[in-house]
Amino acid sequence: MWAPKATAVDLDVEGARRAMSPLPDGWWALDVPEAAHGTRYGYVVDGGGPYPDPRSRRQPEGIFGPSAVYDHDRYTWSDDEWTGRDLRGAVIYELHIGTFTQDGTFEAAVDRLEHLVELGVDFVEVMPVAPVPGGRNWGYDGVDLYAVNETYGGPDGLKSFVDACHRHGLGVILDVVYNHLGPSGNFLHPFGPYFSGFAGSYWGEAVNLDGPGSDEVRRYFIGNAIQWLRDYHIDGLRLDAVHALHDKRATHLLAELSEEVDALACAVGRPLSLIAESDLNDPRMVRPLDAGGLGMTAQWNDDVHHALHTAVSGETHGYYGDFAGLHTLAKVLTSGVLHDGGYSSFRQRAHGSPYTGVPGHRLVACLQNHDQIGNRPAGDRLPHSALKLGAGLLLTSPFTPMLFMGEEWGSRSPFLFFSDHVEPHLRESEGGRRETEFEGFGYSWEAPDPSDEGTFLMSKLDWSELKEEAHWSLLCWYRDLIALRKALPELSDPRLDRVRVETDPAGEWLVMWRGPVCVAVNLGGESATVPVPAGTVLLASDDPVSLNEHGLRLPAQSLAICRPAS
Repeated sequence: MWAPKATAVDLDVEGARRAMSPLPDGWWALDVPEAAHGTRYGYVVDGGGPYPDPRSRRQPEGIFGPSAVYDHDRYTWSDDEWTGRDLRGAVIYELHIGTFTQDGTFEAAVDRLEHLVELGVDFVEVMPVAPVPGGRNWGYDGVDLYAVNETYGGPDGLKSFVDACHRHGLGVILDVVYNHLGPSGNFLHPFGPYFSGFAGSYWGEAVNLDGPGSDEVRRYFIGNAIQWLRDYHIDGLRLDAVHALHDKRATHLLAELSEEVDALACAVGRPLSLIAESDLNDPRMVRPLDAGGLGMTAQWNDDVHHALHTAVSGETHGYYGDFAGLHTLAKVLTSGVLHDGGYSSFRQRAHGSPYTGVPGHRLVACLQNHDQIGNRPAGDRLPHSALKLGAGLLLTSPFTPMLFMGEEWGSRSPFLFFSDHVEPHLRESEGGRRETEFEGFGYSWEAPDPSDEGTFLMSKLDWSELKEEAHWSLLCWYRDLIALRKALPELSDPRLDRVRVETDPAGEWLVMWRGPVCVAVNLGGESATVPVPAGTVLLASDDPVSLNEHGLRLPAQSLAICRPAS
């Protein structure tokens, strides 16, 4: 155990304390032969504690309880034939274990994997699973980063879930948070300089990545990433808010992590992906290390979301203000981003840089995700009409598409922000904190209490909705779109310079050309004729649709995918 400033460290094993011996470089050690799988333990640092192990593999009693020895070799895997999945050409499905099913466990989620296979997605992206305060949380308040939330099923539960995904042909991406730790149950301070001593972001104290003692801190986070990929057979990591990683070293943490993950991929013989959430619009994020980049496999692309959302919803408040008009959607579909060095009215400054030469598969794009729904006061989702049009454009775009759980059938369940802090002051202040965080976003903030269990329960998916015609019809539309994307190479082609977009001067329709295939959408309130050469309609969201020498006749608020006659 690493505690470079400590003068005395004891190991507490099942209530009995034993002194540990100092080693070079701030490490302490003690051999306990009788300790075995399940043995409870903690550390007493200079009289304080006992605290959980910073690298605790299991917290059976939660974040305030002792750590438990966990032997990875006790689990028997059944995915020996799994060779991994490449992100290129893939469709991702994001979910939150606690609300994906009524039971909210890994075991219950396994029972719904067949639905995802039939939908046609390739990866399941799981929101953070590190232990959190209480019994319900989005996961971004995690501590004990090497452990797994017991509410979901603990370490064995996660392994069983990954194993089942691989049996179904699905890769697994895990969301991890390295830019901050939760405000409750964070016991790293007594052990060493894990933090920099200043607020790194709105969410908490900055992690020490470049100050004194930061060599071991960096290894702590890199080791955590390697654990998920190696010991849990995870296929990729989504790195939360990397713009909040404060690192001025010559080799950024992300570049160092990329090197380590590349080496691990060689060792395990399967592709491993790193996906960064970044609002910097900096193409260096996804450029290879040998080209001076940070080596991320891909990054989330908010600009595509904002342009799609504005086009299908008509909302222009907050950061959506820059994205009004079909010309902005045309730009992101052909350039990857809107803000590539120009002025951002929301930030009140120039923002971003061009993504010239970056293939579209390195940009993960969505119509909805946990943030874009959950950061709205009512956690409300897009209506079916908007989902039809948005999904049609997203799933024929040159980017890596990502869906959010329940989107495919137009779930009526909101996805609200919820938490379950133990400390009264955190519980009572959570709602006000959220309101303050989103000042200036243009919302009239009237949100349910995040600490109320009902807020969490309302956010659970209602799978019985699939029995209703409207929801089933939308699900079929999503399935058909994904199937067509995989059947036509033109629709997954990531080369942005081969995408051509035409827009109506009146702002009613847009045509996106993907090689010889065109995607036409009528966003207006009346039927419209879109100038498309005569040919064959491959898929349409609504009837009646006709394609002749005069063009494509589309009903109001509809989309069609066509192949003109050669």
